[in-house]
Amino acid sequence: MTAITKDMTILEVIQNHPETVGVLQELNLGCLGCIAASGESLEQGLAAHGLNVSEVVDKLNTAIAK
Repeated sequence: MTAITKDMTILEVIQNHPETVGVLQELNLGCLGCIAASGESLEQGLAAHGLNVSEVVDKLNTAIAK
């Protein structure tokens, strides 16, 4: 299993780890339909929404570890 990093694109995370969709939805992120998801890194997208990047990446990695 490859860990999720802040440098991955949002689309890359969703495609490789569909179990992360629920985490993103809980944070009210509409990443599934967002055009920026294919070119924006997690770090860029989360920062744009005022979220703590490290905390969210930890939550995403917890979700894929289950």
